[in-house]
Amino acid sequence: MIKDVVVNLTIGAKRDTTADYAVSLAEAFAAHIAGIAFAYEPVVGPTSMGSIPAQLIDEQRSESRKAADAAIAYFEETARRAAVSAEHRVLTATLAGAADAFGRIARRFDIAVTAQAEPGAWSVQDVLIEGALFESGRPVIIVPYIQRAPLKLDRVLVCWDASRTATRAVADALPLLARAKAIEVVIVADARSRDELPGVDLAQHLARHGLKIEIERLVATDIDVADAILSHAADADADFIVMGGYGHSRLREFILGGVTRGILRSMTLPTLMSH
Repeated sequence: MIKDVVVNLTIGAKRDTTADYAVSLAEAFAAHIAGIAFAYEPVVGPTSMGSIPAQLIDEQRSESRKAADAAIAYFEETARRAAVSAEHRVLTATLAGAADAFGRIARRFDIAVTAQAEPGAWSVQDVLIEGALFESGRPVIIVPYIQRAPLKLDRVLVCWDASRTATRAVADALPLLARAKAIEVVIVADARSRDELPGVDLAQHLARHGLKIEIERLVATDIDVADAILSHAADADADFIVMGGYGHSRLREFILGGVTRGILRSMTLPTLMSH
């Protein structure tokens, strides 16, 4: 069961759709929710030390705190309208420190929620997603920046390659899968081949939980695995994806690319990842 949720609030957004989605998740499960807003320390390069007036740094700190307070106010009002139990916290941190702090905080909750980084722009969100995945030991739901709808589980795709991370994601997602109207186990032919690749064993396992499963095999030819998954999700009118996150090392995926980075770059629907 999902009894408590933690969400990293989006700073500087007029409408925090990630907070909206996280509150709808808490409402669906009658769970407690905590909103975390970071007031970021100004970024001062080593060559700039002493050349930037202290007053300017103080002003930047003040603006960052105001933005965090605004994010909290939006979150509190959203939680109040949904009548869910809520708390909030504002933390001062560097950009790198925020990722570590959010990952450690998420250890004390059933599930963490954070936003996808907007494409074409540098964002702390990528770092926060990795911090939550690698440091929390908890599942993380990443909400697309284009998301407007609340939690919906009419059709859920489970990406399966029989890996440890995929197995962990399926186990972590069971409370959500139990509410799904339809569940499709998706296997991409170009994924690393294992004895369980056909997905029959997984379908039998989930059937013992009372879940009805369809198995869909995809073949990625002229597109990569992430694009094949997202293309099928659009064709199937899916609402939610479940998958393992970073089956390879972060360094390898950063240099060579990978399914996790591909999904995070182009995702169009909320995705639960576990590592």
